Order: sequence, then C-alpha cells, then structure tokens
Amino acid sequence: MQLTSTILLLSASLASAHYIFPALILNGQATGDWQYVKKAANINGRGPIEDINSDSLRCYNDPTAPKAATANVEAGNLVGFTVASRISHPGPLLFYMARVPDDKTAADFDGEGTVWFKVHEDQPADTSNGIWWPEDITEVYVKIPRCLPDGEYLLRVEHIALHNAYQTGGAQFFLGCAQLNVTGGWVGATPSTPPTLVSFPGAYNATDPGIKLNIWAPGAISYVNPGPPVYHCYL
Repeated sequence: MQLTSTILLLSASLASAHYIFPALILNGQATGDWQYVKKAANINGRGPIEDINSDSLRCYNDPTAPKAATANVEAGNLVGFTVASRISHPGPLLFYMARVPDDKTAADFDGEGTVWFKVHEDQPADTSNGIWWPEDITEVYVKIPRCLPDGEYLLRVEHIALHNAYQTGGAQFFLGCAQLNVTGGWVGATPSTPPTLVSFPGAYNATDPGIKLNIWAPGAISYVNPGPPVYHCYL
C-alpha cells in the first residue's frame, strides 16, 4: 500500500509540472475547454512531446475526440489560450498559424503539409545566471495578423521547455491548436514579406541552437528561436 501511494504521489507531482492549453480566450473571456481547441491527446498526464520527428508536433490532438467548433475572430484582434495548470518550465512561447486548404474545414484539418507560418516568438532576458523566461503563466496571448486573407485557420500555441535541453532530445514540446475563422482582414495592411511556410515535423532539428543548449550555463547566452522568421504586417 505504501509503494502504491508513493507511485500515485509521484505521478501527481509529474502531472502538475506539465501543462496543456485547453481553452481559447476571446474578447478577454475564456471559452469552454475544448470548445474551439482540438482536444489534447495528453489530457490526462499532460506530458510533452520529446520526439522532434513525431507527427504529433502538428497539434498533439486526439483524432478520436469529438470535433471542436470553429471560432469567429477578426484579423488584428488579440486572442489567447488558457494554460492548465500553468507554464512551469523555462523556455520560449511561440505561435504559428496554418491556412486550411479549400477542400477541408478547420475541424477536419490536422495541419499536415508545408502550411505553417510563425506569428509570434518570445525572447528571454539575459541575467548574470544565464537566460530567463517568465514562468507560472496561466494565460498566453497573440495578435492575429491584420493582413491575413479571410478564411479558416489553425492557430498553434507552443511552449518549448528547455530545462533538460543540454542533451539531444531533452527539449520538451507542449502545444495545442485552436480552430479559427478569420474575417475582416484590412486591405490596406500588407505583409512585410511573404510568410515562410514550414511543416511539422520538419521545421525543427534536434540540434538547432534554440532546441539543444544549456540554459543553466553561467553568463549571458544569445538565444535563437527555432523555426522560420515571424510573419508581420505593416500599414
């Protein structure tokens, strides 16, 4: 009995250190869990992806779960995700979007193909003890690019935990995908450059400098986010 209790406590401790992104935040209000977000495959243990070549890097969703609805969002608006229970590891926050092909809906699309473009990436602070990102975060936000053409998109949130990234395969990927119908893109807003499209898996390599590094090394480190450049609009 004592061994069983110890195992249960250890499992609970590990799960509490992990996190998922269950709900979209629209107009400052959280929607229902999995209402507009593809239901996570790791909903119970909340464990990360560690295989950088896994197809789960697209959305890490359960394909057998009921389909989520698609939220209407205006281009240029701020949207967010709730974090359950909280981001508890150091590492960057990134957001990607993918235009849904014409023959599919956001509910049916799993993000396969060279379709993803980056719309946000975090940079760490440099300290005398190394590099640092905020932790204990329960909500994350991104602005939908103002110049996006109308249509359905997947919005992919990703947090890369780097506490064990000093070894190949040590980075941990926590992520999820919301389903959006983007409207109201302003014709006067144009992209600064065409979006650089990537695929998941494929966008990252296990030895990328933003994925394999020792964040605990003393002194400032110049951190380079993995993946393509961020897609911007200008007026």
